Amino acid sequence: MMRPETQVKTWAAELGFDECRIARANEATHAEDFREWIEAGKHGDMAWLERTPERRCNPREVLHGCQSIICLALNYFPGRSPFSNEHPGGYRIARYAWNDDYHALIERRLRDFDEKLQTLGGLQKPYVDTGPVLERDFASDAGLGWNGKSTMQIHKRLGTWFFLAEILTTLDLTNDEPFGDHCGKCTRCITACPTRAITAPRRLDARRCISYLTIEHKGPIPLEFREAIGDRIYGCDDCLDACPWNRFAVASGELTFHARTSVFEKRLRDFLDLDDEAFRTLFAKSPIKRIKRNRFLRNVCVALGNTGIPDDLTALTRAAADPDPLISEHAAWAIAKIQDRHPHG
Repeated sequence: MMRPETQVKTWAAELGFDECRIARANEATHAEDFREWIEAGKHGDMAWLERTPERRCNPREVLHGCQSIICLALNYFPGRSPFSNEHPGGYRIARYAWNDDYHALIERRLRDFDEKLQTLGGLQKPYVDTGPVLERDFASDAGLGWNGKSTMQIHKRLGTWFFLAEILTTLDLTNDEPFGDHCGKCTRCITACPTRAITAPRRLDARRCISYLTIEHKGPIPLEFREAIGDRIYGCDDCLDACPWNRFAVASGELTFHARTSVFEKRLRDFLDLDDEAFRTLFAKSPIKRIKRNRFLRNVCVALGNTGIPDDLTALTRAAADPDPLISEHAAWAIAKIQDRHPHG
Protein backbone atom coordinates (compact mmCIF):
# COMPACT_ATOMS: atom_id res chain seq x y z
CA MET A 1 0.00 0.00 0.00
CA MET A 2 1.28 3.48 -0.93
CA ARG A 3 2.45 5.59 2.01
CA PRO A 4 0.27 8.71 2.58
CA GLU A 5 3.21 11.05 1.84
CA THR A 6 3.89 9.28 -1.45
CA GLN A 7 0.21 9.44 -2.39
CA VAL A 8 0.09 13.16 -1.61
CA LYS A 9 3.10 13.88 -3.83
CA THR A 10 1.71 11.71 -6.61
CA TRP A 11 -1.54 13.69 -6.54
CA ALA A 12 0.41 16.96 -6.57
CA ALA A 13 2.22 15.94 -9.75
CA GLU A 14 -1.01 14.76 -11.38
CA LEU A 15 -2.57 18.16 -10.65
CA GLY A 16 0.31 19.93 -12.39
CA PHE A 17 2.37 21.21 -9.48
CA ASP A 18 6.12 21.29 -10.07
CA GLU A 19 7.13 20.48 -6.49
CA CYS A 20 5.47 19.16 -3.33
CA ARG A 21 7.06 19.01 0.10
CA ILE A 22 5.70 18.57 3.61
CA ALA A 23 6.38 20.59 6.78
CA ARG A 24 5.32 20.13 10.39
CA ALA A 25 2.59 22.48 11.63
CA ASN A 26 4.67 24.30 14.22
CA GLU A 27 4.95 28.02 14.90
CA ALA A 28 6.60 29.71 11.92
CA THR A 29 10.40 29.83 12.17
CA HIS A 30 10.58 33.61 11.79
CA ALA A 31 7.40 34.46 13.71
CA GLU A 32 9.24 36.87 16.00
CA ASP A 33 10.91 38.60 13.04
CA PHE A 34 7.47 39.04 11.48
CA ARG A 35 6.06 40.60 14.65
CA GLU A 36 9.00 43.03 14.84
CA TRP A 37 8.59 43.91 11.14
CA ILE A 38 4.93 44.77 11.71
CA GLU A 39 5.75 46.71 14.87
CA ALA A 40 8.28 48.81 12.91
CA GLY A 41 5.62 49.67 10.32
CA LYS A 42 7.64 48.30 7.42
CA HIS A 43 4.53 46.71 5.91
CA GLY A 44 3.28 50.16 4.89
CA ASP A 45 -0.42 50.33 3.96
CA MET A 46 -0.91 46.54 4.02
CA ALA A 47 -3.07 46.69 7.12
CA TRP A 48 -4.34 43.11 6.75
CA LEU A 49 -0.91 41.87 7.84
CA GLU A 50 -1.52 43.41 11.27
CA ARG A 51 -4.70 41.45 11.90
CA THR A 52 -4.54 38.38 14.17
CA PRO A 53 -0.75 37.96 13.97
CA GLU A 54 -0.90 34.80 16.07
CA ARG A 55 -3.01 33.10 13.40
CA ARG A 56 -0.48 34.11 10.77
CA CYS A 57 2.40 32.76 12.85
CA ASN A 58 0.83 29.48 13.98
CA PRO A 59 -1.19 27.26 11.58
CA ARG A 60 -2.78 25.45 14.49
CA GLU A 61 -4.61 28.72 15.25
CA VAL A 62 -6.06 28.61 11.70
CA LEU A 63 -7.05 24.93 11.52
CA HIS A 64 -7.87 23.09 14.72
CA GLY A 65 -5.89 19.86 14.86
CA CYS A 66 -3.53 20.89 12.06
CA GLN A 67 -0.53 18.57 11.98
CA SER A 68 1.07 19.04 8.57
CA ILE A 69 1.47 21.66 5.86
CA ILE A 70 1.65 20.52 2.25
CA CYS A 71 3.82 23.06 0.44
CA LEU A 72 3.42 23.35 -3.33
CA ALA A 73 5.24 25.17 -6.13
CA LEU A 74 4.01 26.03 -9.62
CA ASN A 75 6.40 27.38 -12.26
CA TYR A 76 5.14 30.57 -13.92
CA PHE A 77 8.22 31.70 -15.87
CA PRO A 78 6.82 33.13 -19.14
CA GLY A 79 10.11 33.86 -20.92
CA ARG A 80 12.41 36.84 -21.25
CA SER A 81 10.38 39.41 -23.20
CA PRO A 82 6.63 39.93 -23.65
CA PHE A 83 7.00 42.05 -26.77
CA SER A 84 7.00 41.07 -30.43
CA ASN A 85 10.20 41.74 -32.39
CA GLU A 86 8.53 44.77 -34.02
CA HIS A 87 7.47 46.40 -30.74
CA PRO A 88 9.73 49.15 -29.34
CA GLY A 89 9.10 48.01 -25.76
CA GLY A 90 9.60 50.80 -23.30
CA TYR A 91 7.95 49.51 -20.12
CA ARG A 92 8.05 46.62 -17.70
CA ILE A 93 5.38 44.59 -15.93
CA ALA A 94 6.29 41.94 -13.36
CA ARG A 95 6.27 38.56 -15.10
CA TYR A 96 3.66 37.00 -12.86
CA ALA A 97 1.15 39.57 -14.19
CA TRP A 98 1.77 39.11 -17.93
CA ASN A 99 -1.55 37.33 -18.33
CA ASP A 100 -4.27 35.79 -16.15
CA ASP A 101 -4.41 36.00 -12.37
CA TYR A 102 -2.81 32.87 -10.94
CA HIS A 103 -5.18 32.69 -7.98
CA ALA A 104 -8.09 31.26 -9.98
CA LEU A 105 -6.01 28.54 -11.65
CA ILE A 106 -4.26 27.42 -8.46
CA GLU A 107 -7.39 27.61 -6.30
CA ARG A 108 -9.17 25.19 -8.66
CA ARG A 109 -6.33 22.73 -8.27
CA LEU A 110 -6.30 23.15 -4.50
CA ARG A 111 -10.02 22.33 -4.35
CA ASP A 112 -9.38 19.15 -6.33
CA PHE A 113 -6.46 18.34 -4.03
CA ASP A 114 -8.64 18.85 -0.96
CA GLU A 115 -11.18 16.35 -2.26
CA LYS A 116 -8.45 13.76 -2.68
CA LEU A 117 -7.06 14.40 0.81
CA GLN A 118 -10.49 13.94 2.32
CA THR A 119 -10.38 10.32 1.13
CA LEU A 120 -7.43 9.87 3.50
CA GLY A 121 -9.51 11.27 6.35
CA GLY A 122 -8.04 14.76 6.46
CA LEU A 123 -9.61 18.15 7.10
CA GLN A 124 -7.90 20.90 5.11
CA LYS A 125 -7.56 24.65 4.59
CA PRO A 126 -5.85 25.47 1.27
CA TYR A 127 -4.29 28.86 0.49
CA VAL A 128 -2.45 30.59 -2.32
CA ASP A 129 -1.06 33.73 -0.60
CA THR A 130 -4.59 34.65 0.48
CA GLY A 131 -4.59 33.27 4.01
CA PRO A 132 -2.85 33.88 7.33
CA VAL A 133 0.20 31.69 6.68
CA LEU A 134 3.90 32.65 6.66
CA GLU A 135 4.28 30.43 3.63
CA ARG A 136 7.98 30.95 2.92
CA ASP A 137 8.93 29.79 6.40
CA PHE A 138 7.07 26.51 5.96
CA ALA A 139 8.33 26.06 2.41
CA SER A 140 11.90 26.40 3.70
CA ASP A 141 11.20 24.01 6.58
CA ALA A 142 9.94 21.47 4.05
CA GLY A 143 12.94 21.82 1.76
CA LEU A 144 10.96 23.56 -0.98
CA GLY A 145 13.88 25.86 -1.68
CA TRP A 146 15.09 28.46 0.79
CA ASN A 147 14.41 32.07 1.63
CA GLY A 148 16.84 34.27 -0.29
CA LYS A 149 18.44 37.52 0.79
CA SER A 150 15.77 39.37 -1.21
CA THR A 151 13.16 37.58 0.99
CA MET A 152 11.98 35.77 -2.16
CA GLN A 153 11.88 31.97 -2.12
CA ILE A 154 14.54 30.30 -4.29
CA HIS A 155 14.36 26.78 -5.71
CA LYS A 156 17.35 24.88 -7.07
CA ARG A 157 15.49 24.00 -10.29
CA LEU A 158 12.82 26.69 -10.67
CA GLY A 159 14.93 29.63 -9.55
CA THR A 160 12.64 32.37 -8.26
CA TRP A 161 9.90 32.07 -10.88
CA PHE A 162 7.24 30.06 -9.07
CA PHE A 163 4.08 30.52 -7.06
CA LEU A 164 3.77 29.05 -3.59
CA ALA A 165 0.61 27.43 -2.29
CA GLU A 166 -0.03 25.44 0.84
CA ILE A 167 -2.62 23.12 2.30
CA LEU A 168 -3.03 22.99 6.05
CA THR A 169 -4.20 19.50 6.98
CA THR A 170 -5.05 17.41 10.02
CA LEU A 171 -3.29 14.46 8.38
CA ASP A 172 -0.16 13.41 10.25
CA LEU A 173 2.30 13.21 7.37
CA THR A 174 6.02 12.58 7.60
CA ASN A 175 7.77 15.90 7.06
CA ASP A 176 10.59 16.48 4.59
CA GLU A 177 14.00 17.84 5.54
CA PRO A 178 15.13 21.43 4.83
CA PHE A 179 17.31 21.95 1.77
CA GLY A 180 19.42 24.62 3.47
CA ASP A 181 20.48 28.13 2.52
CA HIS A 182 22.40 28.23 -0.76
CA CYS A 183 22.80 31.99 -1.27
CA GLY A 184 26.36 31.89 0.00
CA LYS A 185 28.12 35.26 -0.18
CA CYS A 186 26.02 36.45 -3.13
CA THR A 187 24.32 39.85 -2.67
CA ARG A 188 23.26 40.52 -6.26
CA CYS A 189 19.60 40.95 -5.32
CA ILE A 190 20.45 43.58 -2.70
CA THR A 191 22.63 45.49 -5.16
CA ALA A 192 19.99 45.27 -7.91
CA CYS A 193 17.15 46.86 -5.94
CA PRO A 194 16.53 50.32 -7.47
CA THR A 195 15.12 51.85 -4.28
CA ARG A 196 17.32 50.05 -1.73
CA ALA A 197 14.26 48.37 -0.26
CA ILE A 198 16.33 45.35 0.83
CA THR A 199 17.94 47.02 3.83
CA ALA A 200 19.95 43.95 4.87
CA PRO A 201 19.90 40.24 3.97
CA ARG A 202 16.29 39.06 4.36
CA ARG A 203 15.17 42.47 5.58
CA LEU A 204 12.69 44.29 3.33
CA ASP A 205 11.17 47.72 3.90
CA ALA A 206 7.99 47.38 1.82
CA ARG A 207 7.50 51.14 1.89
CA ARG A 208 10.49 51.48 -0.43
CA CYS A 209 9.71 48.48 -2.67
CA ILE A 210 8.58 49.21 -6.25
CA SER A 211 6.17 46.26 -6.19
CA TYR A 212 4.52 47.74 -3.11
CA LEU A 213 4.54 51.31 -4.45
CA THR A 214 3.01 50.40 -7.82
CA ILE A 215 0.48 47.83 -6.54
CA GLU A 216 -0.43 48.02 -2.86
CA HIS A 217 0.16 51.74 -2.24
CA LYS A 218 -3.05 53.64 -2.97
CA GLY A 219 -1.88 57.23 -2.86
CA PRO A 220 0.61 59.35 -4.80
CA ILE A 221 4.03 57.79 -5.46
CA PRO A 222 6.45 59.59 -3.11
CA LEU A 223 8.63 62.01 -5.07
CA GLU A 224 11.82 60.44 -3.72
CA PHE A 225 11.05 57.16 -5.52
CA ARG A 226 9.55 58.29 -8.82
CA GLU A 227 12.76 58.42 -10.83
CA ALA A 228 13.95 55.09 -9.40
CA ILE A 229 10.74 53.44 -10.60
CA GLY A 230 11.99 54.00 -14.16
CA ASP A 231 9.81 52.23 -16.74
CA ARG A 232 8.09 49.82 -14.35
CA ILE A 233 4.30 50.13 -14.45
CA TYR A 234 3.24 47.12 -12.36
CA GLY A 235 5.57 45.41 -9.92
CA CYS A 236 9.29 44.84 -10.22
CA ASP A 237 11.41 41.78 -11.04
CA ASP A 238 14.86 43.29 -10.52
CA CYS A 239 15.82 41.27 -7.45
CA LEU A 240 14.53 38.10 -9.14
CA ASP A 241 16.31 38.84 -12.42
CA ALA A 242 19.56 39.29 -10.53
CA CYS A 243 19.46 35.86 -8.87
CA PRO A 244 22.04 33.47 -10.40
CA TRP A 245 19.83 30.47 -9.58
CA ASN A 246 17.54 31.56 -12.41
CA ARG A 247 20.01 30.23 -14.96
CA PHE A 248 18.22 26.90 -14.50
CA ALA A 249 14.72 28.34 -15.12
CA VAL A 250 12.64 26.98 -17.99
CA ALA A 251 9.43 28.41 -19.42
CA SER A 252 6.19 27.33 -17.77
CA GLY A 253 3.96 24.94 -19.66
CA GLU A 254 0.92 26.92 -18.46
CA LEU A 255 -0.11 29.08 -21.41
CA THR A 256 -2.23 31.28 -19.15
CA PHE A 257 1.02 32.66 -17.70
CA HIS A 258 2.49 33.66 -21.08
CA ALA A 259 2.29 37.27 -22.26
CA ARG A 260 -1.14 38.58 -23.25
CA THR A 261 -0.80 40.01 -26.77
CA SER A 262 -3.60 42.56 -26.38
CA VAL A 263 -1.67 44.21 -23.54
CA PHE A 264 1.86 44.07 -24.87
CA GLU A 265 1.01 45.31 -28.35
CA LYS A 266 0.38 48.73 -26.77
CA ARG A 267 2.90 51.50 -26.38
CA LEU A 268 3.17 53.18 -23.01
CA ARG A 269 1.18 56.29 -23.94
CA ASP A 270 -1.62 54.15 -25.40
CA PHE A 271 -2.64 53.11 -21.90
CA LEU A 272 -3.59 56.72 -21.12
CA ASP A 273 -6.52 56.44 -23.57
CA LEU A 274 -8.20 53.76 -21.44
CA ASP A 275 -11.45 54.74 -19.76
CA ASP A 276 -12.80 52.59 -16.93
CA GLU A 277 -14.63 50.18 -19.21
CA ALA A 278 -11.71 49.77 -21.60
CA PHE A 279 -9.36 49.22 -18.66
CA ARG A 280 -11.57 46.48 -17.22
CA THR A 281 -11.87 44.82 -20.62
CA LEU A 282 -8.15 44.90 -21.40
CA PHE A 283 -7.20 43.51 -17.99
CA ALA A 284 -10.09 41.08 -17.51
CA LYS A 285 -8.90 38.13 -15.36
CA SER A 286 -5.53 39.89 -14.92
CA PRO A 287 -4.06 40.74 -11.51
CA ILE A 288 -3.57 44.28 -12.84
CA LYS A 289 -7.33 44.81 -12.80
CA ARG A 290 -7.24 44.77 -8.99
CA ILE A 291 -5.43 48.13 -8.71
CA LYS A 292 -8.05 49.83 -10.93
CA ARG A 293 -7.57 52.40 -13.64
CA ASN A 294 -6.42 55.30 -11.47
CA ARG A 295 -3.48 53.53 -9.85
CA PHE A 296 -2.44 51.90 -13.12
CA LEU A 297 -2.46 55.20 -15.02
CA ARG A 298 -0.61 56.80 -12.10
CA ASN A 299 2.14 54.25 -12.71
CA VAL A 300 2.07 54.82 -16.48
CA CYS A 301 2.49 58.56 -15.96
CA VAL A 302 5.51 58.01 -13.72
CA ALA A 303 7.11 55.73 -16.32
CA LEU A 304 6.46 58.31 -19.06
CA GLY A 305 7.96 61.00 -16.85
CA ASN A 306 11.12 58.93 -16.69
CA THR A 307 11.31 57.69 -20.27
CA GLY A 308 8.88 59.75 -22.35
CA ILE A 309 9.56 61.96 -25.37
CA PRO A 310 7.77 65.04 -26.75
CA ASP A 311 5.45 62.78 -28.78
CA ASP A 312 3.98 61.60 -25.48
CA LEU A 313 2.95 65.09 -24.34
CA THR A 314 -0.42 65.12 -26.10
CA ALA A 315 -1.61 61.99 -24.27
CA LEU A 316 -0.18 63.28 -20.99
CA THR A 317 -1.92 66.63 -21.41
CA ARG A 318 -5.25 64.82 -21.71
CA ALA A 319 -4.37 62.78 -18.62
CA ALA A 320 -3.51 65.97 -16.72
CA ALA A 321 -7.14 67.02 -17.20
CA ASP A 322 -8.50 63.72 -15.82
CA PRO A 323 -10.99 64.28 -13.00
CA ASP A 324 -9.13 61.76 -10.84
CA PRO A 325 -6.44 63.73 -8.97
CA LEU A 326 -4.19 60.68 -8.68
CA ILE A 327 -3.90 60.58 -12.47
CA SER A 328 -3.81 64.33 -13.12
CA GLU A 329 -1.06 65.07 -10.59
CA HIS A 330 1.26 62.37 -11.90
CA ALA A 331 0.56 63.39 -15.50
CA ALA A 332 1.53 66.98 -14.70
CA TRP A 333 4.72 65.72 -13.06
CA ALA A 334 5.52 63.64 -16.15
CA ILE A 335 4.96 66.59 -18.48
CA ALA A 336 7.39 68.71 -16.47
CA LYS A 337 10.02 65.97 -16.51
CA ILE A 338 9.79 65.48 -20.29
CA GLN A 339 9.95 69.21 -20.90
CA ASP A 340 13.04 69.45 -18.70
CA ARG A 341 14.74 66.74 -20.80
CA HIS A 342 13.55 68.14 -24.12
CA PRO A 343 13.35 71.92 -23.66
CA HIS A 344 13.14 72.51 -27.41
CA GLY A 345 10.92 69.49 -28.17
